[in-house]
Amino acid sequence: MGLGWSSAEERQPLLPPPPPQQQQPQRRPQPRGPAGGPAVPTAVPVRRLAPLAGRVYGRRWLVLLLFSLLGFAQGLVWNSWGPIQNSARLAFGFSGWDIALLVFWGPIGFAPCFFFMWLMDKKGLRVTVLLTSSLMVLGTGLRCVPVSDLEIRKKLIHGGQLLNGLAGPTVMNAAPFLSTTWFSPDERATATAIASLLNYLGAAGAFLVGPLVVPSPNGTSHLPLVSQSNAEHIKDRIEAVLYAEFGMVSLIFSAALAYFPSRPPFPPSVAAASQRLSYRRSFCRLLSNFRFLMIALAYAIPLGVFSGWSGVLDLILTPVHVSQVDAGWIGFWSIVGGCVVGIAMARFADFIRGMLKFILLLLLSGATLASTWFTLTCLTSVTHLPLTTATLYTSCILLGIFLNSSVPIFFELFVETVYPVPEGITCGVVTFLSNVFMGVLLFFLTFYHTEFSWFNWCLPGSCLLSLLLILCFRESYDRLYLDVVVSV
Repeated sequence: MGLGWSSAEERQPLLPPPPPQQQQPQRRPQPRGPAGGPAVPTAVPVRRLAPLAGRVYGRRWLVLLLFSLLGFAQGLVWNSWGPIQNSARLAFGFSGWDIALLVFWGPIGFAPCFFFMWLMDKKGLRVTVLLTSSLMVLGTGLRCVPVSDLEIRKKLIHGGQLLNGLAGPTVMNAAPFLSTTWFSPDERATATAIASLLNYLGAAGAFLVGPLVVPSPNGTSHLPLVSQSNAEHIKDRIEAVLYAEFGMVSLIFSAALAYFPSRPPFPPSVAAASQRLSYRRSFCRLLSNFRFLMIALAYAIPLGVFSGWSGVLDLILTPVHVSQVDAGWIGFWSIVGGCVVGIAMARFADFIRGMLKFILLLLLSGATLASTWFTLTCLTSVTHLPLTTATLYTSCILLGIFLNSSVPIFFELFVETVYPVPEGITCGVVTFLSNVFMGVLLFFLTFYHTEFSWFNWCLPGSCLLSLLLILCFRESYDRLYLDVVVSV
């Protein structure tokens, strides 16, 4: 089960209290039969204790599918503008500051993160998911309002991106809560990986959809239907993408409104049925737990830097003469590879429990090497390393694979470390920290967007710091301990 079990004193509050001892009843004289012999005993019903085994339902996969599609749509809408930033500048008059701000609305939307954590803890998944999807419908609808005045249109687009950013706390935090509520212990890591990584896959879809549907001003699009590159045609193609995203989000909202239960009739495990800490006590436990703060920083710093870097990848690769289409493919395959490897790693963690720290060490070591390779390649005038499309593709894709696949492993380790703190609160705190680092980075980018070498160096530095924090971390598996010991 791993080397870092918590101490017996830490595990004791997790176990159910022992049954109260019943006083031995006083022995009464045995009644006699009519012939003086002993009376014939009557049958006494014996109460049997129900086994502490959970029950899973086939509908859990439908719930997982709806939540994952919601996360996919949110990531797709958030990353709509970065991959087509050159086209958006021509069609809507966006500046470099506008492009950075459109991505910046994602971390800004995490400002009410603690409200969504409270709502999920008190009202359950259904209310939280319906509120989140309604915000996305309103946000994507604002971006489609046909206004001829470009200044008003830009404000509506910014407002729509903000409303979509407000959906971020739910789609990025609720995956471990959903997996614990609906899935058995040997499926939890896999469910967490699917529910959390589909949001990243949506961002990858933006790298694919945007550059292939919207023509680039320099004529690099490969589709014959978008060979023209005038501003009006580019604007029409962007609006077609906005309408399609609005329709997709509306369809997901309608499906969730029709069927999305908060919880199954019976819990799937002992941990799912156990009592959790209150909202206030949870924050006190998290802020006073030094081990949790270590892995929270190990997650928040590299993932926050990488998320901000991915959102403006086209902007970063433009100075090294990488086209909008090539930048889109690099971003697409880096995230898709991370999703595939992340789900595979989570499935491995479900089969061989207690290996979360070891998996993270492997992934962060690879991320440090890949980010260093990419950064040195971009400094070709200093390092004289070959700057080719193949090297950029390989280094960026490897970096995305290693970092994106670490997300569900981190989430599972967070929950195991601080259990019985509710999953939504735990993951909400770490994703809020990640968005703080991402927001600070993008804030500096709005002022220093003429030269990007400092941005690239943030990647290997953050990955190396995270690797050192994980090395010093002592793992524990309190939730798994409860499921294994109590259910036996």
